[in-house]
Amino acid sequence: MVWMLRLTLPLAGFWLVLSGHYTFLLLSLGALTLVIVTWIAWRTDTVDRAGVALHLSPRLPLYLLWLAKEVFLASVAVSRQVWSLRPALRPAVDLTPVGDMSELSQVIYANSITLTPGTLSLTVDDNGVEVHSLKASDIGELQAGEMHGRVRRLEVR
Repeated sequence: MVWMLRLTLPLAGFWLVLSGHYTFLLLSLGALTLVIVTWIAWRTDTVDRAGVALHLSPRLPLYLLWLAKEVFLASVAVSRQVWSLRPALRPAVDLTPVGDMSELSQVIYANSITLTPGTLSLTVDDNGVEVHSLKASDIGELQAGEMHGRVRRLEVR
């Protein structure tokens, strides 16, 4: 029963925030939709009973702020390269190690790399994240480990 609340309450809150319309009809349709989605999840047994990784939540907002700053700075750098007459692009593909990160942290790390303009996560496995970059120096920065360290600090051990 607890998993139903863990599924329904965040979905309801997310829907309310995104909807912005609070008429009786729309609230009723939203409630009906939540009941149907919860019933389908129960019938198909698709809900991971382990729950959501709420242990990340206290540190996640600071990480997201840092990531937003990095995305902005990388956007400016990529824009400069695109608009320059002689771009200094040296595309490269290399592996950045993940160490003993949990699967969730590996996914956060790989998605953070992909969100940052100029870099793209190609594959993720236990050896590391294969990264394509517009500049080889960007891979060097990833291998230096600042982003890796910040993702590691999200984990509660």
